[in-house]
Amino acid sequence: MPEIDSRDSVMIERTFDAPIEQVWAMWTVSEHFQSWYGPTGATITVAKMDVRVGGTRLVCMEMQTSDGPMQMWFAGEYLEVVEHERLVYTEFIADEHGSPIAGGAAPGAHDVTEVRVELTEVGGATRVAMTHVGIPAGSPGEAGWAMAFDKLSHILGG
Repeated sequence: MPEIDSRDSVMIERTFDAPIEQVWAMWTVSEHFQSWYGPTGATITVAKMDVRVGGTRLVCMEMQTSDGPMQMWFAGEYLEVVEHERLVYTEFIADEHGSPIAGGAAPGAHDVTEVRVELTEVGGATRVAMTHVGIPAGSPGEAGWAMAFDKLSHILGG
């Protein structure tokens, strides 16, 4: 696993007014994931998620631009899956088949990144600590995550 360097990572921590099982499902069930993932204005048109160690994921994010719709595909592999506790997966820019696109990462980002999600029950609510290693703090990736967490908060409360 890549070493965590705060200059090379996005870290977000939020507490949601929802049971841990519901929050877990938002990260691991395709239909739920599609409802909140991505920045404001983005639609997740594909979310294939085989949530088990060694399982793969393929996500398509679509945004409307002045030139029409733009699609971004992300793929990766699940490295850790501890139900209702911890989820770790790799992520990279891909084509629609999940094959990596060389040089597809944003400037300053790594070609393959790692997302770490830790859930903790706090008196009926759920604290989520997410670290995306390989996405620089202050980058568009960080802004996208912040918007996604705002959408998740709107759905779950918190």
